[in-house]
Amino acid sequence: MNKAILIKKIINEIHQSSIEKLNIMEVCGTHTQAVSRSGIRSLLPPNLVLLSGPGCPVCVTDKSLIDAAVEILKNDIILATFGDMVRVRGTLESISDQLHKRKNIFVIYSPLDCLELAKDKPERQVVFFTAGFETTAPGIALAVKLAHKENLHNLSFLTSLKLMPPVLHSILREKQKKIHGLICPGHVAAVMGAGYFRFVAGEYGINAAVCGFEPLDIASGLLFLTKKISSSSEAAFANLYESCVREEGNETARKIMMQVFDIADGNWRGIGEIKESALVLNQNYCCFDALKKFNIRPDKFASDQHCNCSDVILGNIMPYECRLFGKACTPQKPAGPCMISSEGSCSAYYRYWEASFK
Repeated sequence: MNKAILIKKIINEIHQSSIEKLNIMEVCGTHTQAVSRSGIRSLLPPNLVLLSGPGCPVCVTDKSLIDAAVEILKNDIILATFGDMVRVRGTLESISDQLHKRKNIFVIYSPLDCLELAKDKPERQVVFFTAGFETTAPGIALAVKLAHKENLHNLSFLTSLKLMPPVLHSILREKQKKIHGLICPGHVAAVMGAGYFRFVAGEYGINAAVCGFEPLDIASGLLFLTKKISSSSEAAFANLYESCVREEGNETARKIMMQVFDIADGNWRGIGEIKESALVLNQNYCCFDALKKFNIRPDKFASDQHCNCSDVILGNIMPYECRLFGKACTPQKPAGPCMISSEGSCSAYYRYWEASFK
């Protein structure tokens, strides 16, 4: 059957639900982008509301780390990072604010690119600034291990690596009765295993499904959650992404991640400190920690008062409910990280507004 026809059939089934109000959170920024781009939101019944979650790594990177990156640049150290990180502001500046002053900023596309950069410039110190979740952590860990093996003493890492379950625990403890279902990120589950998000149903009584990122995957997940919630039965968890997600996950990826990182408390921009929610270089690899190497001590800051990104990533408001959305905050002139990152909720809503709300 044609995928478009199948999606339409699934959406029609969702419309038959008799639930008065249904709030489903898509945890991952990639899901938010896919929902907006495909136009699925415009097809859903008005009683089904999709809430954004904290699954955009750039959006939750604490601005003190942006400040640390800017300080590194001012010390004439080479900074390598992914493109989305360049425009995110710290306390006063972003990395892009330094572009016209310095030539030591490199945008790379793979963690392993920083190894080549360090080899090409052995006389210079190189720092790789990166953000991510369990999906990208194994690749970062591999880069660290290779740097250690190849004795690349001129390479270090400034990382903002977060874990998904702690932030979900924090959200669900607060909003257990306001969220009726969760669409869980398939790529995180591919690394950590199908049952990594099973606690959502087991501990909080909220239905959850691991989903892929194609429109058909998302529509199927929404149908599963709608049916389970409609039945008023015991909360259920399902792996709907079996083509990529196994029960045991990727053992090799998890092993290398745990060889390099320890779990520590982490600061989430717009949320605050969450216990045991971050990955930091362990004792065996702490010589590659840029903060320690260059004696930088990031300060903790409150969230920006003028920007509502924190409420967006916590599912408290829709992006367009922010007073700055589409006015003082656009992808061309972003006021906050949710409008900068390609996985940011505000960016997805703005770029695909017509598809989402036609």
